[in-house]
Amino acid sequence: MADESTAKPKLTVLLCAPRGFCAGVDRAIQIVELALEKYGPPVYVRHEIVHNKFVVEGLRAKGVVFVEELDEIPAGDRPVIFSAHGVPKSVPADATARNMFFLDATCPLVSKVHKEAQIHHKRGRDIVLIGHAGHPEVIGTMGQLPEGIVSLIETEADARASQPRDPDNLAWITQTTLSVDDTSAVVATLREHFPDIVAPHKDDICYATTNRQEAVKEVAPRADAMIVVGAPNSSNSQRLREVAERAGCPHSVLLQCAEDIDWTTFSGISTLAVTAGASAPEVLVEEIIEAFAARFDVTVETVRTAEETIAFNLPRELRIAAAE
Repeated sequence: MADESTAKPKLTVLLCAPRGFCAGVDRAIQIVELALEKYGPPVYVRHEIVHNKFVVEGLRAKGVVFVEELDEIPAGDRPVIFSAHGVPKSVPADATARNMFFLDATCPLVSKVHKEAQIHHKRGRDIVLIGHAGHPEVIGTMGQLPEGIVSLIETEADARASQPRDPDNLAWITQTTLSVDDTSAVVATLREHFPDIVAPHKDDICYATTNRQEAVKEVAPRADAMIVVGAPNSSNSQRLREVAERAGCPHSVLLQCAEDIDWTTFSGISTLAVTAGASAPEVLVEEIIEAFAARFDVTVETVRTAEETIAFNLPRELRIAAAE
């Protein structure tokens, strides 16, 4: 029988489900790995394929070269892959002009938003994009149309101050990885000021973002602390941390891996919630739970709020390699 003075304190881990990789991230990583398999290294990727250091470093070790712009890639026939976040139209046009062989790993749900923007433009509507300035997805979506056609709105204040050229012929679209609640508030403000504004046929915020936020809302009020596994430049991971705080969790942190745990901030807890952003692999979640198990007597309770069965097709060029 363990000495009471040395016994580990009990800890219940509320493990959110769904969590981690979404179908778009899984597809993007598969595209890179299959390109390596079919064409051999080096394979070039413009921007991080997904926003996760562990994934990026793992692919780099296999022969992937990450660049920010196409002019960093030497002339030749090596494959070039565009990241899951999407790119402005100018990027594939530039790649074509340089005679590059490129594969597009843009998430199909991001591509859906691109198509919406193009349809609104063809119908003569002004377009507002709800999103975060500087995020690659926002840059890519705004870059589907000529400069000045799409206006960016980040907050309710931006929505109130918006002065579209044609307020009676206006449409809104969104970044796919936003806070559902924040976006709803911005949309409500837009509708208040522009009652005839046209909405997307189907919500632009992707199913995975919504599902992960709903799971966090379910467990956050029950937890003394919440860990979101993800990268600081991952929009959907940052939103999960914010959702946890708003849902009543007193201590919510975003961590990239177990090594980043500041143990002084987790002393005295009895319930810990854990989730992972859509670009964070499950192995990082497992390592964090193992780290807590070394210090606590851990019981894991999975809290599932949705089932996910969505999968996206690979580019035609890689389907044969995948089948083999």
